[in-house]
Amino acid sequence: MNSMTPSSGQHQQHVYRIDKFKVPPSAREDFFAGVRESQGFLCTLTGFVGDSIFEQTGGPGAFNLVTVVEWESAEAVEGAQKSVAAKYESIGFNPQERRARWR
Repeated sequence: MNSMTPSSGQHQQHVYRIDKFKVPPSAREDFFAGVRESQGFLCTLTGFVGDSIFEQTGGPGAFNLVTVVEWESAEAVEGAQKSVAAKYESIGFNPQERRARWR
């Protein structure tokens, strides 16, 4: 699930890309390796401001991991999406296949 929400306060034009994941314990290590790789690439892109990952370890909820990336603008998000798609294609990475492997 993805969403962009304008931030409040000092950086009103900034947008956030939020992705939620339900990751089984058996796939946790693989998931975090992928996140570290993605974060390493995203931080090189124009308009990148910062990122975070949150893990829910208890309580209700369908998702146990959430990633948040802050961008300078909606245009920066659009550029990043294109860059990520091109990167995935160049390395033969298919996110849907990885999710299917995790079940």
